[in-house]
Amino acid sequence: MAICELPENPDLEHLRNQAKALQRAVRAGTEEAQALVAEFHPRLSQVSREAGGLARFSRADAQLVIARRYGLASWSALREHLARVAEHTRHPHRDPGGGSPDEQGVADAFLRLACLTYGNDDVAHRDRARAMLDADPGIGTASIHTMAAVGEVAAVAELLATAPAQAARQGGPHGWEPLLYAAYSRLDSTRPGHSTLEVARLLLAHGADPNAGYLWNGLYPFTALTGAFGEGEKGPIRQPRHQHSTAFARLLLDAGADPNDSQALYNRQFLPDDSHLALLFEYGLGTGSGGPWHQRFAANHPSPAELMRDQLEWAAERNLPERVRLMLTSGVDPDMRAAPRGSGGTACAVALRAGNTEVAQILVAAGADPVALDPTHALRAALMAADQAGVRQLVSTDPALLPRLIEHEPDLVIRAAEVGRLDAVRMMVDAGFDVNVRRRVTALHEAAGNGDLAMVELLLKLGADPSIPDSEHHATPLSWAKYGEHHDVARHLATHRTDDPATGA
Repeated sequence: MAICELPENPDLEHLRNQAKALQRAVRAGTEEAQALVAEFHPRLSQVSREAGGLARFSRADAQLVIARRYGLASWSALREHLARVAEHTRHPHRDPGGGSPDEQGVADAFLRLACLTYGNDDVAHRDRARAMLDADPGIGTASIHTMAAVGEVAAVAELLATAPAQAARQGGPHGWEPLLYAAYSRLDSTRPGHSTLEVARLLLAHGADPNAGYLWNGLYPFTALTGAFGEGEKGPIRQPRHQHSTAFARLLLDAGADPNDSQALYNRQFLPDDSHLALLFEYGLGTGSGGPWHQRFAANHPSPAELMRDQLEWAAERNLPERVRLMLTSGVDPDMRAAPRGSGGTACAVALRAGNTEVAQILVAAGADPVALDPTHALRAALMAADQAGVRQLVSTDPALLPRLIEHEPDLVIRAAEVGRLDAVRMMVDAGFDVNVRRRVTALHEAAGNGDLAMVELLLKLGADPSIPDSEHHATPLSWAKYGEHHDVARHLATHRTDDPATGA
């Protein structure tokens, strides 16, 4: 069994209850519980049913198993880990806002709107923050935190000259240090005297920590470097890069920020631009100890090698040959094993199963072991690559191969739509894949969310139903297109419009 990641916002009482449940299950003789004990208890390779062995499985034994299952050596180590989690966790994305009408309340409301929180980020929030600053310029100098978000260079310099400790003072609505407000600010002011980059330079010169950050939902380190690079799951419109993204990131790296920033890598992996990777490799990405955030939370935070493994697997699966080349020339092992939670095998195997033959060839040329796919994976690869001859050959050899693949992986058409494979989607639907299959989302949701008009048009021609909601937000593809600010896609879907359960439209 693999070590599990702690749940978001881990709670000691919840984990105690897990231990109680495990003890009851072991004493009841549950095979799954006994297998868990055999895997994670250092002294009990098996819990004997004889001579009262089950009854002797204690609460302390159960707590030890739970701790080790989450990657901690003991229950006391788990308690210490949770104390560190509590110390560093912030919830800016859950901050309800509102604020009081006094000066502090107005300043806090302004900061909530001005900065990315990786929750309900919206262009309109920044517009409202700019309007607040226009109406009351004094907001910009209300505190060191608003000064940092606005980029009030002169005011910050004057304050730090007499009170240098302000450079690291936590505060504002999110309990952040000033450097974080500067890094996550998206006001993008170009007024004379305003520069979040120069404010960051002043803060660092007066003792600000270049590795400043917080734990998002108690799990994910969001650092100043994360904020400088920007982007994320909601795209570059809702979660844009910092106004001075590259310069700000380089400033932090020069000051000692560790380049192995797991969240920055994740947020920037969705688009093909690799400028962030090139910069991070320049400063040692993939090497070293992993920096202070990895040292604090190593049990639930990837090492530099694991970060490279995840990034290589992503690039291999998403058909990003230039990213693969950059990683290989930067010293990443082409035969690195893929993550247990991922597709498995090497990056080369991942690339081939996704139909990305160019990426596989790049990896083999760099020294990766060639991979031979079994017939099912070979058919999957041929479909993803829209290789008609390959599909015909495999199906003629084993006619049952295609029905088995459709049965076991019916959502392959969703995957092809997500990565923009028009010919592959057309071939899959012709071969019998259901264009309206839903695994949380449909293929049409993926295309609409990506702003892929050509794919949306194709899917509709192939019979995609635009009224099907996703299973999480209960929103149609039209809502996904609107949320992503993909106006051309939204207009096209509106011509196929039915009632939208998410909006009532």
